[in-house]
Amino acid sequence: MSPPIDIPQIDVTIPEWLEKYLTEASSTTNEPVDDNTALIARAFIFAYQLYQGQYRRSGEPYIGHPVAVAGILRDLGGSPAMIAAGLLHDVVEDTNVTIEEIEQRFGIEVRQLVEGVTKLSKINFKSKTESQAENIRRMFLSMAQDIRIIVVKLADRLHNMRTLEHLPEDKRKIIALETREIFAPLANRLGIWQIKWELEDCSFKYLEPESYREIQEYVAEKRGAREKRLASVAETLRNRLVEAGIKCLDIIGHPKHLYSIFQKMQRQNKEFHEIYDLDTLRIIVNTNEECYRAVAIVHDAFRPIPGRFKDYIGLPKPNRYQSLHTGVISPWARPLEVQIRTLEMHRIAEYENAAEWEYLETGSLSSLSKTMPTAIYEKFTWLRQLLEWRNYLNDAQEYFIPVSWNLGNERYLRPQTYLVNIQIEALDRVGVLKDILSRLGEQGIVARHAQVKTTNAQLALIDLGIEIPDTSQLEEIFTQIKKLSDFLIVRRLGLENYNDIVG
Repeated sequence: MSPPIDIPQIDVTIPEWLEKYLTEASSTTNEPVDDNTALIARAFIFAYQLYQGQYRRSGEPYIGHPVAVAGILRDLGGSPAMIAAGLLHDVVEDTNVTIEEIEQRFGIEVRQLVEGVTKLSKINFKSKTESQAENIRRMFLSMAQDIRIIVVKLADRLHNMRTLEHLPEDKRKIIALETREIFAPLANRLGIWQIKWELEDCSFKYLEPESYREIQEYVAEKRGAREKRLASVAETLRNRLVEAGIKCLDIIGHPKHLYSIFQKMQRQNKEFHEIYDLDTLRIIVNTNEECYRAVAIVHDAFRPIPGRFKDYIGLPKPNRYQSLHTGVISPWARPLEVQIRTLEMHRIAEYENAAEWEYLETGSLSSLSKTMPTAIYEKFTWLRQLLEWRNYLNDAQEYFIPVSWNLGNERYLRPQTYLVNIQIEALDRVGVLKDILSRLGEQGIVARHAQVKTTNAQLALIDLGIEIPDTSQLEEIFTQIKKLSDFLIVRRLGLENYNDIVG
């Protein structure tokens, strides 16, 4: 426990959660204060006093920014040290305070987080292309020390994107592009999907302003009628579930975020009214078994659309997302997507698992090893592999797409070995090629060459050559590739006897 704290006169509006911390830490109570409460209160007071008289471009007091960042981290389930770091993340860069003083006042953990974010903020770039690549590289290197540094940086970027309108247009576009290409994919890979979606929509607003306004108007115009229709369907399904003895915890209408609508329109060359899953319901139940029973009830109530059922419970997405998806024809003769999941799956999908940050408190990912739960440990497998690969990478460009490489030319080959050329279209993101190579590796398939190119529609076009001993494997290989959540189209371009090629 800590002694009570003298709280100065605060002349700015602060959020309720922070006011609660300050009240509990106040010396007027004459009661010992919880150490975590005291840490956050002291961090705010220190930042508040340093930033007095400083304002953002919006004209608002600067202290509002670190408070907002700390609030985002709190909503994510961040620890007191992370919240304190959110309050202090700019002070070393913006004031005369040293990193040593941060440690002296707030401890080594807060010091390391603030120092890591400060280093990221000082990155200088030689060119636009290299800047993006180097940014990714430096971020990943900082993750090796403490993943939470990236979470603090994501919260910082999110609040900056929320207030981006106060910057000149040229700077807005530069920051928005960097956000879409660097920060949103990082949020996705860390499983912080609420931040990922908002970063994408904010970037979309400034990079494609006309398309953004058009889709925003479409969505707003149809919202009232759509909500009424979904409420009617939700009531029908709720009654059916009760009759079947399934406790329905909730049925939620899910608004699709604007950038995902735009991506789908671009990818499928469709108009807004042709997008099938603008209407989406989420059904929350208690158990996995009830999820599958609920699918049968949905299919009995409404005509299912062939090929639209996806089982992400039996085969979760690489980012741990789990849910059952199915498409049905609604009473208004339009496609309707229904997502069915347990409360735990929903909590992870929407808000992430706050408990996971507790396992990151120790800092280095390598120190966590198998001591954490398997599901959490496996979530960061992609990161551990990348950190191992960095030892073999000397140029920042090796972190940036387009990427291509040759995987060697072994002379020792099995009889009747075939080289199959495959072309894949997938959603562009960090790790897209790694995921497919990992899936092939699980089946013992050797990749001979691979090349990734990106398009303006945020697609990754992957040309892949794989070595197989038997052509009967192709169907299973294609099936496994298509199960990857971000992969859209898989097509075979050619099949040759590899022995004939190498002589």
